[in-house]
Amino acid sequence: MEFTMIETGWLSILPPIIAIALALLTKEVYSSLFIGVFSGMLIYAFASGGTIVSASAMVFDMMSSKISDNSYMIIFLALLWAVVMLVDKSGGSRAYGRWAEKRLKSRRSAAFFTSLLGILIFIDDGFNCLTVGTVMRPITDRFRISREKLAYIIDATAAPVCIIAPVSSWAVAVASEVSETDGFNIFLKIIPYNFYALLTIIMVFFICFTGKDFGPMKAAEERMLKEGPEKQSEADRTESKGQVIDLVLPIVVLIICAICGMAYVGGFFQGVSFSEAIGYNPTAGLSLGAFAGLVTAFVLYIPRGRMTPKEFIKCIVDGIGSIVPPMLILILSWSLGGVCRQLIGTGVFISGFVSTSNLPMALLPVLIFVIAALMSFSMGTSWGTFGMLIPIVTMICETDVAAALLLPALGATLAGSVYGDHCSPISDTTILASTGADCMHIRHVETQLPYATLVAVVCAVGYLIAGFTLTPWISIVVATLLLIGAVVFLSGRT
Repeated sequence: MEFTMIETGWLSILPPIIAIALALLTKEVYSSLFIGVFSGMLIYAFASGGTIVSASAMVFDMMSSKISDNSYMIIFLALLWAVVMLVDKSGGSRAYGRWAEKRLKSRRSAAFFTSLLGILIFIDDGFNCLTVGTVMRPITDRFRISREKLAYIIDATAAPVCIIAPVSSWAVAVASEVSETDGFNIFLKIIPYNFYALLTIIMVFFICFTGKDFGPMKAAEERMLKEGPEKQSEADRTESKGQVIDLVLPIVVLIICAICGMAYVGGFFQGVSFSEAIGYNPTAGLSLGAFAGLVTAFVLYIPRGRMTPKEFIKCIVDGIGSIVPPMLILILSWSLGGVCRQLIGTGVFISGFVSTSNLPMALLPVLIFVIAALMSFSMGTSWGTFGMLIPIVTMICETDVAAALLLPALGATLAGSVYGDHCSPISDTTILASTGADCMHIRHVETQLPYATLVAVVCAVGYLIAGFTLTPWISIVVATLLLIGAVVFLSGRT
């Protein structure tokens, strides 16, 4: 079905507000998202002369459309979670836990290693969330690091890292939005102005080293230290003769083949540059990598008797089945984003504040950061947000009075987009981070929100300074000092 966008004014922000408010109040995500989607369709139907019946039909049209648009993502997640289940069943996770436990002597080292692994897997944020969670969850459980803390570390080293990594699908997406000819060079110049990504990474390592938690996260950590994990993975509940290679080899093959797969799908071996190739259809390439990991597991486990062919197939089926609940959340989230972006003009309404603002131009970066954050939080997508805002920002900065603000304004656009995506309960990255950590989704949202928002507040100060100084370095120094001081102060409060 063809969807035609109509502008509905302030009504366009109601669906995401309804969905987010219901999710936070009821602690139940599925019905909250569905009600958000349905309310958006009602607004669209009534504004275009339709009925409740037509609105109901369009809900499922939108869901079908989003499933089609994200079919490779669904295939990738199903294959990846099958590999995850196989690795767990083989005893590889347990063996890796024993190996790491001999080398990681404290909660600090376990948290640091988790953060480092999150940074090393920078190609794709969704792949990052599920892989790091699978590998590190048994270890963080042993050192009594809460699932909420693990989910935060995973989430904070996913999108914030991908958005500043030159070799990633994100870099190509941003570069293509900025400029058709010199977009990649501009992307490189934007990196120092992406304060949210840089400060989030700083905060993750600072908290991992010092253990200075605050707010709901501190309560979660204290509960974990006192009571231990609520549930254990299959690898922790059963004795196994698994070896470290049973985990490492399928994961390493998956990563290498995922990178090669993205390059292959994008035409790298036909002469296309690597950075352009991996951004062409990254989820198709990731699916090839996940399939390679599945084949590797078969060759590694069956001949050595780690499991029978029947057990192997059962693990695949169980793995795919376990991803169905978060997949349903993803589909509903995609549908809500589609309603907001494609039908009722949520992004157009919010971004209109940017182009019509009469505030001094030096305030443009901080204003754009706030607008991007609101858009991304309400729609649960960073790509959709910077995709709508970057053209507007570049047009504003084509004027003589704002030309010098192009880089800080673009940096603020990306930073605000990632902040909203990072803490929004309907963001696919937030959902995948809680899935990878095996943490209740609402708990992850509640514990992460104060951390992400603190970084965002400090970022706003940084963009206020950058608007007047036109350099990122003063802002980074000031914002880092403010951030560390705030964490120390808040962690000391009961």
